[in-house]
Amino acid sequence: MNVNDKTVKALAASLNFRQMRQEVISSNIANADTPGYKAKRVDFEGALARALDVDGQMKMKSTDGKHFDVGNGGFDNLEPKIYEDSNGVVAEDGNTVDREQELAKMAENKILFDAAVQLLSKKIGLMKYALQSER
Repeated sequence: MNVNDKTVKALAASLNFRQMRQEVISSNIANADTPGYKAKRVDFEGALARALDVDGQMKMKSTDGKHFDVGNGGFDNLEPKIYEDSNGVVAEDGNTVDREQELAKMAENKILFDAAVQLLSKKIGLMKYALQSER
């Protein structure tokens, strides 16, 4: 039984990046009154999707040059993108943070973090059960 399978690695990476996203959102909320502050976002879903297909077992056919490349990467070199979000809401002082939107994003991120924790817990529980049944 492989303890470091793709599911465990993906869930662990997801937890790390969700924590990073929570910190960025918290920073946005903390700087909501800072003149000129630009809201930031963390995008890791694209990198995670590429990492999940690193072994090519689920490789998508790319018969056209317009198809996206989703099959390269790996879990060792995942790099989330942190960028300034130009959500269209700019205050008079140049700040782009919308508190309500940030709080909603924080709540959504927490729900997804908790779901990933539950999935990882269940996966580890299944592995534990399988190891105990092999005795």
